[in-house]
Amino acid sequence: MQLRTDHVDPTADLEEAILASDYILFAVPSAYLENTVAGIRPEWMENKKLILSIKGIVSGRRQIPSDFLGQQFGIGADDQLVIGGPCHAEEIALERKTYMTVASGQEALARSVADSITVPYVKTIVNTDPLGVELCAILKNIIGIACGIARGLNYGDNFQAVIVANAMREMRHFLRAADPVERDLTHSAYFGDLFVTAYSEFSRNRTFGQMIGRGYSVQSAQLQMSMVAEGYYGVEGIYEMARRLKVEMPVVAAVYRILYDRISPFVEFRLLENKLV
Repeated sequence: MQLRTDHVDPTADLEEAILASDYILFAVPSAYLENTVAGIRPEWMENKKLILSIKGIVSGRRQIPSDFLGQQFGIGADDQLVIGGPCHAEEIALERKTYMTVASGQEALARSVADSITVPYVKTIVNTDPLGVELCAILKNIIGIACGIARGLNYGDNFQAVIVANAMREMRHFLRAADPVERDLTHSAYFGDLFVTAYSEFSRNRTFGQMIGRGYSVQSAQLQMSMVAEGYYGVEGIYEMARRLKVEMPVVAAVYRILYDRISPFVEFRLLENKLV
């Protein structure tokens, strides 16, 4: 499907673009979000709807993107939507069948946006749990790194299956503590997004983790990659949130210690082996 250029009016003027729009889509990596919005004045954002496709933690603030943007612009949760998976941009570009989640506390708003981005190879799923979808999107990137580290250390599929099974349990416990509402985590937006990140060859986080497992430093792995692995920024915030909520998350803690405390992946995963069930 080709882009309808007759429907596109490009501009390099940020103020002009925002004022002419009803919906503002944020799709920059979380590490750059604060700098990106620094030039946006709150009055430009009055009466706008925010669409978030950011799967990380705002660096330095340890905030999820919806909270950060809501505070920056005075926009409440009812005027925000979250785009979730399970999907990789590479497969959408190849026009492979994809299911994409559009989440909002206002079902009619989510359905309106979902209908506007549906194409023959992209089916949209309406979800009314934006916070759960946003948190799971952050968590699945961390688990993707863990699976990559395991692969880099030459663990096999059997061990990875145990990591993913334990990660599913960690996600359930974390969400129950962070936002205790009824949700079915077997839906695609939750565990489906986890699976595609843990196993896909297109997963940036899995690739990043694999390099760490093979002995690359964090800086070397980041330099080798042409795209951002959001899980690196996400794990710091989630690790601190889990500590505050008193939630045990051995897989997340192992990734944190490897990336931020510079613990040897080999040593950390040998210790992790005894914590998995």
